[in-house]
Amino acid sequence: MSYASRRALFALGVSFLSLTVAQAQQAAAPPAGRPQPESEIALDTVSVTATRTAGAAIDALSGTSVVTQAQIQRLQPSRLSTILRDVPGVTTQESQTNPAQAINIRGLQDFGRVNVLIDGARQDFQTSGHSANGVFYLDPELVGGVDITRGPTATIYGSGAIGGVVAFRTRAIDDILAPDETAGFVQKQGFGTNGQKFLNTSALGARIGSAADLFGQFTYRTTDPYRDGLGTLVRDTGNELTSGLAKLSVRPADGHEIRGTALLQRFDFANAGSSGAGARFANAVQADTYSLGYRFARPDVPLVDLSLNGYTTTTRNALVFLADSPRGTYGRLGTKAGDRLTYTIDTSGFDAHDTARFETGPLFHAVTFGGDLVENRVRTSDRAGGFGAALTPSGRRELAGAFVQDEMRYAPWLRVIGALRYDTYALDGGAYHAGGDRISPKITLGISPVAGFEVYGTYAEGYRAPSITETLVQGIHPFPAFSILPNPALRPEVAHTVEGGINLRTDSVLVPGDAVRGKLAVFDNAVDNFIDMRGVGPTYYAPAIPGIPAAICAARPGRFPCVIPVRSYQYLNLARADLSGVELEGTYDWGGGFVTLAATHTDGRDRTTRESLLSVPPDRISTTLGFRFLGDRLELGTRLNLVDARTDLPKGAKDRATKAYGLVDLFASYDLDDRVKAEFVVQNVFDKRYRQYLDALASPGLVAKAALSLKFATR
Repeated sequence: MSYASRRALFALGVSFLSLTVAQAQQAAAPPAGRPQPESEIALDTVSVTATRTAGAAIDALSGTSVVTQAQIQRLQPSRLSTILRDVPGVTTQESQTNPAQAINIRGLQDFGRVNVLIDGARQDFQTSGHSANGVFYLDPELVGGVDITRGPTATIYGSGAIGGVVAFRTRAIDDILAPDETAGFVQKQGFGTNGQKFLNTSALGARIGSAADLFGQFTYRTTDPYRDGLGTLVRDTGNELTSGLAKLSVRPADGHEIRGTALLQRFDFANAGSSGAGARFANAVQADTYSLGYRFARPDVPLVDLSLNGYTTTTRNALVFLADSPRGTYGRLGTKAGDRLTYTIDTSGFDAHDTARFETGPLFHAVTFGGDLVENRVRTSDRAGGFGAALTPSGRRELAGAFVQDEMRYAPWLRVIGALRYDTYALDGGAYHAGGDRISPKITLGISPVAGFEVYGTYAEGYRAPSITETLVQGIHPFPAFSILPNPALRPEVAHTVEGGINLRTDSVLVPGDAVRGKLAVFDNAVDNFIDMRGVGPTYYAPAIPGIPAAICAARPGRFPCVIPVRSYQYLNLARADLSGVELEGTYDWGGGFVTLAATHTDGRDRTTRESLLSVPPDRISTTLGFRFLGDRLELGTRLNLVDARTDLPKGAKDRATKAYGLVDLFASYDLDDRVKAEFVVQNVFDKRYRQYLDALASPGLVAKAALSLKFATR
């Protein structure tokens, strides 16, 4: 971390604590004046990922953040990475030639370390290559909100989430209709520069009294290859999306609700995949999620707040070779145009939980108990004679868990949360079988000496079973050739996290009706048996140019500079990985405008070698400043992102280093009336050339976008 970044983070922390001390006594006063819009005070938005019980993110005794639909739409993102960079502790990795994305929380990602949910359905797709090992497909136009909890404190919300939980909520009827509207239709079209060609979103909904509602959305997006900040065309960065979303909610009686969701996405794009040099593919991705849920909750039945949810997700990428590839670049015999390679991962799951609320003397309890079951089936079909089936092996894995949690409150100033989770898993593939189980505890203490100011401390453990690929991967890496070995003896990862934090909620600080919200968290996460790919066995020499025998290269390295040292590789358990850091998030809204701030510092190392972990992102500070005019109909603002350099890397990964950079965005929106809205955004205003850490290609230069939305509704 650079001196400038350390000084900036220190100054932010001091400012936060000074504001806390100065304003905590004012927190008991209710907001005066104009109600604050939920779209800006995102920390006031309801979150459930921390404890499975609904509560404002600002009150969560954990690193919990919410991204609202208004924040998503403000920047007109083509990828979710655009809006997640404003969340502390959260980064993304992506290949710009593939619309899939991977999420990193506090330096942990891949193979389910971050549990990504879409409407409660797990997204466990992954293929092995030179990018992330664990991605998902979701277009931002389909998202109604994001609920994020960082760290294993949220393992009650899903098995294996030692990094955290990111729960995406797709859009629903309340995102397009006001409470007094019974039916409506919203049509949005957008255009842009630098590869952003065309966007069409059509959404409609209808309420049938209070008994039922229907919602549907169709989205089409097409992009072309973009140019980076130097004007260089980055090939294969365009894609085409067609998606459909349908939702039905039925409320047959008071307190009862049945809901069903169907989400279908189709992505088409061409790229030079990571399976072998010289190979280029046409990709057809199918990402379908279906879910069916039931909820019963009624104030007069405090012992029953029941939720049942079943889902199935299928992600399938069918690749077709676009041209012949020579021998040695993919497979032993090369490939022909039209050869096919298909990766399919089916995930089916079910979860159930109930919250009972009652009192015992001076203590108020919210006891939540339940369980979940998930099955992953991986099927790889390689008709090209290459390495796809070996490097992303077929297999089956089952994850099951049960949990109990008691949220106790004593008066307004003391909260205690205690939880236990039991996890078990079974993995099968070929001749290999593996399994295991464990109980993971959690204890949290929150103290509020004055209203609106709360400090908390947490100790939590998490358990992640090895994935199918980590256990069963076996094959030969394409040129330069080296072996990748299976490891059925892999042990599960166990995370031990200590976290402390401050939550601040205060109003009428500088002017009547303004609001300050802030969260500060410090964490230390020790992961036993951390799984990472490492070199094993002796080093030998191989040519970096096809056609030169390895023996000749080894014998005459001076004549053939193409010689490179290679070893076999295997997923291994490291004794321990240590990850620690600090996160700051805050918002100030004074009615006529708002300012937000998010800052992150994370350090992660192999405890034995003290080498930095490759997955740890660089330090980052982001801030957004916005102003409202004309009775809040006009909004103008800017966003600044400052990212530090990342140069302290493990051996063999020095080429992944990135330089520090800063990005400036501008945004504007104007509501002509209740029916017409225009939105504008300019991203990377100064046309900066930069590459996000772990991405293979440079990101886009200056991009300008405009969108127009028309709404028709009846009351």
